[in-house]
Amino acid sequence: MKSSRKTLRLALAAAVAGALATSAAFAQQLPRVSWKMQSAFGSQLPHLGPPGQRFEKDVSDMTDGRFIIKFHEPGALVPTLECFDAAAKGSVEACWTTPGFHAGKYPALAFFTTVPFGPQLGEFMAWKKFGNGDKLEQEIYAKHGLMSFDAYSIGPETSGWFRREITSLDQLKGLKMRFFGLGAKVMEKLGVSTQLLAPADIFPALERGVIDATEFSMPTMDIKQGFYQVAKFNYFPGWHQQVSVSHILMNKKAYEALPKSYQKMIQMAAGYQLLYNYAESESAQFGVMKEMESKYGVKIKRWPDDQIAVFEKTWLEVIKEESAKDPLFKRIADDYLAYRAQYKIWGDSQALKPSYQK
Repeated sequence: MKSSRKTLRLALAAAVAGALATSAAFAQQLPRVSWKMQSAFGSQLPHLGPPGQRFEKDVSDMTDGRFIIKFHEPGALVPTLECFDAAAKGSVEACWTTPGFHAGKYPALAFFTTVPFGPQLGEFMAWKKFGNGDKLEQEIYAKHGLMSFDAYSIGPETSGWFRREITSLDQLKGLKMRFFGLGAKVMEKLGVSTQLLAPADIFPALERGVIDATEFSMPTMDIKQGFYQVAKFNYFPGWHQQVSVSHILMNKKAYEALPKSYQKMIQMAAGYQLLYNYAESESAQFGVMKEMESKYGVKIKRWPDDQIAVFEKTWLEVIKEESAKDPLFKRIADDYLAYRAQYKIWGDSQALKPSYQK
């Protein structure tokens, strides 16, 4: 019996040693690849920068350090809002960014980050992965030698920081405000002069009076930006950004030159950040909101229902107007709205949906 046990232990030890040797041999066959990845978000900015660093580490760990996608802080290689062109030219292999930052080239790209009065993550990703969302997005990037994978997401945002309380939407007229994505077009129709600023540029502009108000993200990020030092009124809900999905944007030739195993590792590491980050962002807001109220005197305000109705009505007007002048915008908007219309099958639950889904 003892002899049999000894023989079994030796056999198991040999099997483990063999597996480790095979794994080590496989790892040695993988090429060493080093990519530069410019981030649009700093590593100290919760929920937006850190997942890029986790992504870098996960890919490195899966390849025993043989594939490095180096995270670079905003502006370290190229200006934040110019990474699209840099990746297209191959100056960097990748950007840790968001489609809405490229809306200056194609306004319709903002659809792939977030949509006013849009869905939560599950419904949004259903359209992208099992509708035509991803296909339409990649068609645009392919024209520039680019491709992307969804790589991180966050939950609903605040919809603005203001120096004074907004009791009437007429007070928005003439304001200069940093605003993101398709929601900016809604604000413009309401008389706001909007501009898209990179995260690091927002507070200086607000402090100097270059802008009068701003939206950016959720409380854990906004408190880091220090907006409460200048503007004390923080408005909810973030009707313009119910969910935000961002991505790793890559030079297509660089990606296609990778071994298949590395390509799959990028996909898997990106997918993990997408889910982890959404859960993290949802769970982290409560204490920060209490801190902003009690420590910094922030007044947390909710838009009244009648004002939210005006935002929604204006958004529907934006869809029609932008679709009439931009065929690509129309194509993507029509596809998105047609996919969401399928949810009418749920019947009475539509009472919880925006009016254009009912």
